[in-house]
Amino acid sequence: MKIDRPLLKLPRQYCARTLAAEVAALPPSAWLAHPGRIMGNDAVPLITPDGTITNAFAGPMAPTDHLRACPYILEIMADLEAVWGRSRLMGLAPGAIVPEHVDVGHYWRTHLRIHIPVVTNPGVAFTCEGETVNMAAGECWIFDSFRIHDVRNSGTEKRIHLVLDTVGGEKLWDLMREGERAGRDPAAAKFIAPGSVATGNLRYEQINTPDIMSVWEVRCHVDFLLEQAEPGDLLDITRQQLERFLHEWGALWAQFGADSVAQPSYQALIEQIRRELQRIQTGRLVLPNGVPLDRALNELVFMAAAPAPAPTPAISAAR
Repeated sequence: MKIDRPLLKLPRQYCARTLAAEVAALPPSAWLAHPGRIMGNDAVPLITPDGTITNAFAGPMAPTDHLRACPYILEIMADLEAVWGRSRLMGLAPGAIVPEHVDVGHYWRTHLRIHIPVVTNPGVAFTCEGETVNMAAGECWIFDSFRIHDVRNSGTEKRIHLVLDTVGGEKLWDLMREGERAGRDPAAAKFIAPGSVATGNLRYEQINTPDIMSVWEVRCHVDFLLEQAEPGDLLDITRQQLERFLHEWGALWAQFGADSVAQPSYQALIEQIRRELQRIQTGRLVLPNGVPLDRALNELVFMAAAPAPAPTPAISAAR
């Protein structure tokens, strides 16, 4: 989810000692290798589809046994009062990096990512669009994943962050506004003591990936990308092709809605617009974050608008 600055610190301070103790108590088997096999990156699943041990993004979300074993993390979630999606503890070994990249897909467009350092050191550098911070243990940060970002651990100990993904919530929006006004003043942060927040009303997202995307959502994402592209003849031609695609999608939506019987027809429309954009070389249009427009359209819209259903196998907790 795009925000108006690369990095935003929320006016919250959590107990780093309690967080570190909870994480240290988890068994070594809780830590899973990064699904992309990025060296030195591992994670503990905390919120997943149905609470199973998986890296999947889609499906009704629920806490894993690992989250249930961390009562203070549950308090942090309750304090922020958001609706929670897939969330994890994320580890970065000494000398390891998260390579420079941009998160483009549908999931990233619809979610905010909150980082709360649990264990860190002065050698950890989080960079987003050229702005670098060393997040202190217990602080609470949001960043714009649609901008170029990377992480480096130049220290001698493993860095661990609590990483919470969310579509948001009324209190979280208020905290973001407070954070914008307060800046990074440590005095503005409210300390949330362990045992001070009730956790009985946590909310988990139940709907997160459309079976077939509505015409209004497709148009929203297309407009979001076109607004950032450089004006010119190529953008005008691209816009014309996409407008035709949107009208055809709208006609199908009016006839079938999200009925899976029309999935092949939606897919045919997607393949047609992909061919048209390739023909006019839309890839020559590059967004401010360095991502070609055709790639952004493909990952944000075309891959998510009418995906073929596919079961996601669970990951063995022993891996």
